[in-house]
Amino acid sequence: MTDETTPPAAPTWGATTPAPQAAPPADLRAALADVRTEVAKAVVGQDAAVTGLIIALLCRGHVLLEGVPGVAKTLLVRSLSGALQLGTKRVQFTPDLMPGDVTGSLVYDARSAQFSFREGPAFTNLLLADEINRTPPKTQASLLEAMEERQVTVDGEARPLPDPFVVVATQNPVEYEGTYPLPEAQLDRFLLKLTLPLPERADEVEVLSRHAAGFDPRDLVAAGLRAVAGADALAAARAQVAQVQVSPEVLGYVVDVCRATRTSPSLSLGVSPRGATALLATSRAWAWLSGRAYVTPDDVKALAHPTLRHRVQLRPEAEIEGVTAETVLDTVLAAVPVPR
Repeated sequence: MTDETTPPAAPTWGATTPAPQAAPPADLRAALADVRTEVAKAVVGQDAAVTGLIIALLCRGHVLLEGVPGVAKTLLVRSLSGALQLGTKRVQFTPDLMPGDVTGSLVYDARSAQFSFREGPAFTNLLLADEINRTPPKTQASLLEAMEERQVTVDGEARPLPDPFVVVATQNPVEYEGTYPLPEAQLDRFLLKLTLPLPERADEVEVLSRHAAGFDPRDLVAAGLRAVAGADALAAARAQVAQVQVSPEVLGYVVDVCRATRTSPSLSLGVSPRGATALLATSRAWAWLSGRAYVTPDDVKALAHPTLRHRVQLRPEAEIEGVTAETVLDTVLAAVPVPR
């Protein structure tokens, strides 16, 4: 499906403040499962990406979406915001985009003869940074404070961002002309890197069938998408995720997996301690979504690729030989002893 749509009336696309929310549902896992069902009314065949975005929201982390144009990256974020009653804005990153265009800036008011702060698109719940690698490093860096500190500082004054605040940045994996690759330090700020593949044939037929039946990607309400949870439900779910137990053996397993990347002969840069804490956080969220109050090594394995694939850097000779970050992580996971 194309990703040019308008979300439901609450919230409207570009709204800074989400609509009033009801009390969080008693069964939070079921509510978040319903979110996946609602998003599937608009987006076909991207269930793994939807789950990844929900995990990021539970961990208050940011996501890097990678996929070729036309695989519904923007539609995915809009649908998710509609199902969760979250405010969302989209910024098209271009070479002439300035930091103030993202964070906001001081504007002179001739009537009062004073400067006032005008909020930028960053003041929302889900910020879609479209084609983030098409803007220069100065503007890319303007997101760093917002991503890490959840605030922006203009004229020496810190201004807090809404909660939740998640950056969903997209980039095209096959087009490199006129781009500014994200440095390793900035990549490490993203909790997950999710890849959106081209749909299977059956899924693509379903996409065309929906369009033939009158599906309008600009009217998600007509598609039947409704809000089934909200920010209160996410906050309550995060509190439950924080109670998920992690045994010392599993903690050691997370550390051993990350340390093994630092000694891999195929990598010039392994996973940092921040990456280890990210893997712990995503594993706990996945365990909770799976209905368990404890983390298993299988949870760690399930989230290792999306959590770590962007935190490692291949050696040039390994790239020439066709080695990828995915194959290195497969080798590491196969080599590190699993606790019993």
